[in-house]
Amino acid sequence: MMRTLSLLLTGVSLVTLSACSAPPTAAPPAPPTVQVVQPVQRDVPVTTELVGQALGSQDVELRARVEGFLDTVAFTEGTLVKKGQLLYKIDPKPFQATLANQKATLATWQARYDKTANDVKRLTPLAKQQAVSQMELDNAISARDAAVAQVDAQKAAVERASLDLGYTNIYAPVDGLVGTTKVKPGNLVGRGESTLLTTISVINPISFRVGVAEGEYMRLARRQQEQKAAGTWSPIPVQLVLADGTVHPHAGRLDTVERNVDPTTGTLAMQLTFPNPQRLVRPGQYGRVRFDADTKKGALLVPQRAVQELQNLYSIAVVGADNKVSFRNVKVGPRVDSLWVIEEGLKPGEKVIVEGLQRVREGAVVTPTPASEVK
Repeated sequence: MMRTLSLLLTGVSLVTLSACSAPPTAAPPAPPTVQVVQPVQRDVPVTTELVGQALGSQDVELRARVEGFLDTVAFTEGTLVKKGQLLYKIDPKPFQATLANQKATLATWQARYDKTANDVKRLTPLAKQQAVSQMELDNAISARDAAVAQVDAQKAAVERASLDLGYTNIYAPVDGLVGTTKVKPGNLVGRGESTLLTTISVINPISFRVGVAEGEYMRLARRQQEQKAAGTWSPIPVQLVLADGTVHPHAGRLDTVERNVDPTTGTLAMQLTFPNPQRLVRPGQYGRVRFDADTKKGALLVPQRAVQELQNLYSIAVVGADNKVSFRNVKVGPRVDSLWVIEEGLKPGEKVIVEGLQRVREGAVVTPTPASEVK
């Protein structure tokens, strides 16, 4: 009996010891820590960028106005030339001969006129005295009038020959950058057409031509009208961003707007002018013009890293008062440095996750900590 009781007590002791040595239940994991910021609210300029191409503020084509053999190319290609500088010379000898011949013909007709004028003077009193017939006087007067017409015509011929001779020397009509010559010495120019010789471009100031979408133009035009009506309008300074990403050191201005919208592209051509004293910008260069088209009052901005994009849909993660995460689709606006304007889907003072997005899901509880200040 005692032995049976001892065995029973031993079994109860083993069960008790086994129960005491069981592992404790694991505690739930702590909520993930995320970094949050509140959106910055401030006025943000809305910047517009347009792609375009530079062209000379004045592009002048030099053409041969007379036919002849090119004697001389008197300039260095691709350099700056001055107004009045001799650039080309066409063989002048045929034109000199033509001018001399026209002058001789003019002298002949001038002599004929002098003779007929003297005949009229001599015959006029004799006709009054009926010493000569009226027919003789009338013939003399007709011969004098014909000689006058021939003298006038020959003077015009001499002037034309003089102009043609002058056209054999071709001078720069403006100060500018001259291109390469299209014709070399010894070639015949001007036969049947005014041969293109070269082009001179005025590049200080330089022009820049861009195309603006029809809708964007309407917004800009309306804003300008509103500002003029309110008396707050002033010319908008325009920056030129060159192909290497640098900004042209001189601000430009709007020069002209094309008359009509291009029906093939739906854009309206605008021409801007930029000072170019270093002659750095050349015709044909591509670039971008940048200007502040509008100002968003009280815009909300968050760091760009807080915005997630998927198939042109943008979303942010917001931590509520109960520390739960909610994902929201938002409408984004322009970017400002490292920030992004949120136009819809966010309110001032809300907490937006900027670090730890990969560790959270919809409805998850998190521990928010402030991130570095948004600037």
